[in-house]
Amino acid sequence: MIDEKVFNQVEPITTREKSQLVDFLFDHLDEYGDKKEHIHMAIDYAMNTNPMAGGFILQSSEDDEITGAVVINKTGMKGYIPENILVYIAVRADQRGRGLGKKLMERTMQLAKGDIALHVEENNPANFLYKKMGFVNPYLEMRYYSNGAPVKNNKSQPA
Repeated sequence: MIDEKVFNQVEPITTREKSQLVDFLFDHLDEYGDKKEHIHMAIDYAMNTNPMAGGFILQSSEDDEITGAVVINKTGMKGYIPENILVYIAVRADQRGRGLGKKLMERTMQLAKGDIALHVEENNPANFLYKKMGFVNPYLEMRYYSNGAPVKNNKSQPA
């Protein structure tokens, strides 16, 4: 049986749960992930009690093992920028193709107050799910990195 847990400012994540979640996301985001320090930062931001920050984490598990997770951060904006940004969504490799990602997205959309933005690489197979869930791509995102291009998740790098 799949269990659901929501972490937020009222039900914060413990240090142990956070460590397990960071490891899960780092391992299961595959080539679309980030360094562990960035995952930590997104989780910390989601747990922030400032009314202009915060967010939530949705986690599914089975037999005390994480099967899927979503990290949502509030943007502090509305209208011109969506109120929420979906920072991470991952499903354990052996659970993919069973509808868990869709269930996580549906539940996330219920829990989020306001619109949701997400960033996704063009070749990410999850694009199909996002489009099916009603996400559209109205803009081309461009970024300037003051310190050069970002380093993506490379499991051979130290965490």
